[in-house]
Amino acid sequence: MTQFRLPAAALLALALAACQHAPTVPDAHTASSASDAQIATTEASLVAANRQAGHAFGPEISAEDFSAHIRVLASDDFGGRQPGSAGEDKTVAYLREQFLRLGLQPGNGDSFFQTVPMVETQTDTTASKLQVIVAGKPHAMAFGTQMVMGSRSGKADVAVANSPMVFVGYGVNAPEAGWNDYRGIDVKGKTVVMLINDPGFHNNDASLFEGRRMTYYGRWTYKFEEAARQGAAAAILIHDTPGAGYGWDVVKNSWGGAQFDLLAADDPAPRLSMQGWITGEDAKALFKDAGLDVDALRDAAGKRGFRAVPMRKALFTASLHSTITQGQSRNVIAKLPGSKRPDEAIVYSAHWDHLGTHADETGDNIYNGAIDNGTGLAGVLEIAEQFTVQKPLPERSIVFLLPTLEESGLLGSAYYAAHPVVPLNKTVAVINIDALPAIGPTHDLVVVGLGNNELEDVLRPIAATQGRVLVEESAPEKGSFFRSDHFSFAKAGVPALDVKGGVDSLEHGRAWGLAQMDDYTAHRYHKAADNFDPDWDLRGIVQDLNALYQVGKQLSLDDAWPNYRAGSPFRAIRDKSRP
Repeated sequence: MTQFRLPAAALLALALAACQHAPTVPDAHTASSASDAQIATTEASLVAANRQAGHAFGPEISAEDFSAHIRVLASDDFGGRQPGSAGEDKTVAYLREQFLRLGLQPGNGDSFFQTVPMVETQTDTTASKLQVIVAGKPHAMAFGTQMVMGSRSGKADVAVANSPMVFVGYGVNAPEAGWNDYRGIDVKGKTVVMLINDPGFHNNDASLFEGRRMTYYGRWTYKFEEAARQGAAAAILIHDTPGAGYGWDVVKNSWGGAQFDLLAADDPAPRLSMQGWITGEDAKALFKDAGLDVDALRDAAGKRGFRAVPMRKALFTASLHSTITQGQSRNVIAKLPGSKRPDEAIVYSAHWDHLGTHADETGDNIYNGAIDNGTGLAGVLEIAEQFTVQKPLPERSIVFLLPTLEESGLLGSAYYAAHPVVPLNKTVAVINIDALPAIGPTHDLVVVGLGNNELEDVLRPIAATQGRVLVEESAPEKGSFFRSDHFSFAKAGVPALDVKGGVDSLEHGRAWGLAQMDDYTAHRYHKAADNFDPDWDLRGIVQDLNALYQVGKQLSLDDAWPNYRAGSPFRAIRDKSRP
């Protein structure tokens, strides 16, 4: 497996402090009774182990303390932190115990947990079948290697039979941009086939949408949502690595295990009975058999005036058999009440979930998620500890939110945004940490979606004191602003800051830093190789965390209300909530 596998008690104890800020007390959370018992057992082992051996945390943000947290959270014993698994119980118990150690208050009434009702769908690929018939010729599609497919219906058995296929370009309906790929065609009961990213991306037309920077219309989540609104029976995305921002292995690994959803009552938007991806190579072959050219259609789809193209010789047939389980996961929430304006809050967020253990894979099959998002969890815990010794104490409350189900479509943060512990119009800002690069100190600090909101004006002089400048992400076409939990708040108008460390290495230069990012994406992102490495250079991450702490500190001591900039689609939402 990975390079770290210590006895469970010692491993869980590794990152517990020798000094205690507060005693351990029972937490009356609302999880199931079975989970209650597991949490209690796990916490008891944590406390007992801590009596024997503990890591002595200091209040300052340090590489040693940061590493200690990740060693535990990304260990094999946590099984890849999959929601609904024993790994969830260990994870949330550890996070709760750390918040107790810091003397923080439960963030959700008298509980550190917010229960997130969920539906788990586990598709049995051996009992499910996918087939495309082109001009009478059947093409059986293999799960994983050629196509991935799932269902959001919550039903154990769903089927689509001889559904006519329609190529709808980028699958975008954007009235404000004068763009509608569904114009003039009825796709009810049909299977739509779409390109990933925004119109104009593949043919480099900077005049469309936001040029190379992906908008929400380019995200796969939006495309499936819009297909459902249009009444499609199924939707298939054509994968390409530049457009998606990641290779086919990421798609296969992300869709290969259990899939999670909120209950329909908590997410009433229309849902598809089937949605998935096809490899670019297999799409090209199918289109060719249908007398169509994928490359020519991709070019046409990126130009104004494009009309959807019925694939007259192609029919989609599929039957999915899945095990459906209704359960619940947990957001972990702690709070440091403000001394003067406790009803106003700054939120620090980092998702705790990852992709679990893939039992059907040989070798190392635990997706430990050390970078994604062990770094975020350790970062929030380090920042939280810094706030507990801040002088003067924050005047506004600080909320530490560690959501579940981020890897399943930002579900935990979406649930929180619908059920916030501090009203969103009283939430000053959200500072999100997700997958920090461990490449040492840099000249720059990457802000995802740079230019979006006024939080950058707070961060910029702080970064300058570190000798750093703010830059946008190197590949804005990947749509990173829509891929982490801060986006659940942005959609509700709350200013959100998502920082990804830097890439312009002080010692090796920008090209080297970008190569490290590319290497992580190619070889470790959403793969079993995302493991803790004791040789990481954490000097840059320590700078990142200190900068993000300083942003929250400044906001906690003044009465500023940052907003989105003029022209942002989120500005009007904020203005309406805070007229």
